[in-house]
Amino acid sequence: MASISLSVNGKKETIDVQPDTPLLWVLRDTLGLTGTKYGCGIGACGACNVHMDGEVTRSCATPVLSCDGKSIVTIEGLEQNGHLHPVQEAWIKEDVPQCGYCQPGMIMSATALLKKRRHPTDADINDALSGNLCRCGTYNRVRKAIHLAAKNGGAQ
Repeated sequence: MASISLSVNGKKETIDVQPDTPLLWVLRDTLGLTGTKYGCGIGACGACNVHMDGEVTRSCATPVLSCDGKSIVTIEGLEQNGHLHPVQEAWIKEDVPQCGYCQPGMIMSATALLKKRRHPTDADINDALSGNLCRCGTYNRVRKAIHLAAKNGGAQ
């Protein structure tokens, strides 16, 4: 067991877990933050994306020991003071999800993109979300929502 200290959605957490436990399971099982999804378990689909120190990170393939002292933001942490993030609002307005399973990971990728590029092109979006798989094929609505969020201040 190891004692790991990290900040999750702005809250300091100290947890005692096996150091090789994937961050995903710490978030879901230890901290009860179930918005981050398990998809493939090998970091290939993007359903488990979170931000670690501002960078998109595959939580299913990230040992929690490597997160010691880091800042983690999950899909639950995007909402601020009772207001959805502009990307979340755009997702709703554009009716992006079908089954919705991949959407938390896509939203985390989209918010990271908009912090780097306030007005991304379709090519920028395709590149930033190339590792996010959606079985329902909502990619056109995803691009439309990201453009809407960019227009509405999505780099929050």
